[in-house]
Amino acid sequence: MIALLQRVSAARVVVHGETIGEIGHGLLVLIGVERDDDEAKAERLLERLLGYRVFADEAGKMNLSVRDIGGGLLLVPQFTLAADTDSGLRPSFSSAAPPELGRCLFDYLVQRARQQHPVVASGRFGADMQVTLTNDGPVTFWLQ
Repeated sequence: MIALLQRVSAARVVVHGETIGEIGHGLLVLIGVERDDDEAKAERLLERLLGYRVFADEAGKMNLSVRDIGGGLLLVPQFTLAADTDSGLRPSFSSAAPPELGRCLFDYLVQRARQQHPVVASGRFGADMQVTLTNDGPVTFWLQ
């Protein structure tokens, strides 16, 4: 699984004019699912997301996690993260998970996140979403 995480002061997801997920200070995480992913990989990714230290402590060092600060976690499915962009001028999605596997693993990740963290929102798999965010820093990391 691939995660592009961004430290945000606010983020939200809108589908058909309706806000379906919104957080304040926390992490917006775009999630890509690849063909060989499974629940064990989702669990490992969630562990990293909740524990990844990207928020400043009293000394101004990135030493606190979203769990430490009680921040929000907004998970948004984005299959294009699994694109192969090594050659040509058009991405290939051959390494992306088939839609049903992608949906199952994304839903699993959201469910497990809600069991482990108090503030979790999500986008909708397969929907045309508008994602708005205020990147804090900016701070952005790629986890795989």
